[in-house]
Amino acid sequence: MTKQLVGKVALVTGGGSGIGRASVLAFVTRGANVIVGDVDVEGGQETVRMVHESGGEAIFVHVDVAQPVEVEALINQAIATYGRLDYAHNNAGIEGIRTSTADCSEENWDRVLDVNLKGVWLCMKYEIPQMIKQGGGSIVNTSSVLGLVGYSGRAPYGASKHGVIGLTKAAALEYARQGIRINAICPGFIRTPMSEREISEVSQGDLAKGEELVASAEPIGRMGSPEEVAETVVWLCSDAASFVIGHAMSVDGGFVTQ
Repeated sequence: MTKQLVGKVALVTGGGSGIGRASVLAFVTRGANVIVGDVDVEGGQETVRMVHESGGEAIFVHVDVAQPVEVEALINQAIATYGRLDYAHNNAGIEGIRTSTADCSEENWDRVLDVNLKGVWLCMKYEIPQMIKQGGGSIVNTSSVLGLVGYSGRAPYGASKHGVIGLTKAAALEYARQGIRINAICPGFIRTPMSEREISEVSQGDLAKGEELVASAEPIGRMGSPEEVAETVVWLCSDAASFVIGHAMSVDGGFVTQ
């Protein structure tokens, strides 16, 4: 695989597991230096260890993306360490507590929206000025297929992910002429710790049965892998996607096409 991103710097939030970890490794494989941001210290440090074992370069920064001071510190640390910021994958997210809309607590609503939507906005708020200084950059925000369709029991999550798409489109229009491309990805049923928790809960602890049901709902007949999503992220960031702006790209095995 060619090292077409040598000399570039990428930031990935939620890089301690799942799609975020796969995104980190995909950037590193192509030669980029990566800042791994996560509230999970153990997971984030494990991702960095994997990067170093592969011969790549990365640092871990603890961050709660819902906290403005921590997000600003994250971007400052990225610049202090590597001197620039070319790509950002704003991926950190939580599913919250499964509940009906009327039974959802205000605490659950606020926390999910704070991390999944406000967190993406805060990251862009501090990433974009740096990219403007440099003359450009590329940002990919993680939404979800649940940002495109409804899903019972996850109103805060669905609202936050719909919001990420709207936020992405607005920012994409605002900064396109300043050389910053902003897009979103909408992963479907991907084999991650978050999806495994969801499937286990819905299937009452029978993960194998739950995964079989999920696979049967996919036109492709299987769940996706974090690596498949990560390849889309890196492509959207790369010059190969230079004319792709403000797009919400499904990576879902055809789920929302049904």
